[in-house]
Amino acid sequence: MNLPRPLIGIGRVWHRRVRPAEHAFSHATYFLMLPMRALRAQPARELRRNRYGALAFFDRDHGDGREDALAWLEDVLARERITDADGEIWLHTFPRVLGYAFKPVSFWYAQRADGSLAAVVAEVNNTFGERHCYLLSGPALRWGGTIEAAKAFHVSPFCAVQGHYRFRFVNSGKAIAAGRHTIAHVDHGDDAGVLLQTSVGGALQPLTAASTWRAFFGVPLMTFGVVARIHWHALRLALKRVPFHRHPPAPDRFVTR
Repeated sequence: MNLPRPLIGIGRVWHRRVRPAEHAFSHATYFLMLPMRALRAQPARELRRNRYGALAFFDRDHGDGREDALAWLEDVLARERITDADGEIWLHTFPRVLGYAFKPVSFWYAQRADGSLAAVVAEVNNTFGERHCYLLSGPALRWGGTIEAAKAFHVSPFCAVQGHYRFRFVNSGKAIAAGRHTIAHVDHGDDAGVLLQTSVGGALQPLTAASTWRAFFGVPLMTFGVVARIHWHALRLALKRVPFHRHPPAPDRFVTR
């Protein structure tokens, strides 16, 4: 049986604030889509894993920081009694670029053997060096469907820790594979309605030396740019007099369901 191989997605990240002031942007981006169980069985030479490279993946950038990020994810699934994630586990994440990474959000897609979603873990990092995970599961979780989770973690000083997230994951086929398009939508709302709309996605292709260099030079210093743009847009929001919220303590639980 041919095991799935690492992919790279080329696409865009999009963000729109609806209120109290309109603010929107869209930027070119790229991301890794990694079949973590297949990589456990058969490491990929084309993936710079836990070693320096123009684009690289480090396990300790995820979960609780251990050297085997997949083992952490499987521990979470076992603890939450999700027993039907017997298919591939794909990780949608930004790479390190020249050794530097900032990953606002990564998505772990835990599939059943037929490719359907048993669970998704949305792993969120803020600019204060904190991380929190939202575990999504249940009948509402499916490709193209919508599932909600209560907001529990401080991300932006221009949003209070209240309301809910609405997630929707779209894949243009029955399987995650080269030639498909994938996109993750995350909207933040509260009692007054939608506050923020965001998405990240793109077209998937095999991770090779050629596709790595096309991404690297196509969006130069991508992860450095992520942090620079966060601060640039924060300044623009401040100038628009969007209310500022102080940084509250992180939630007691690292994973909320």
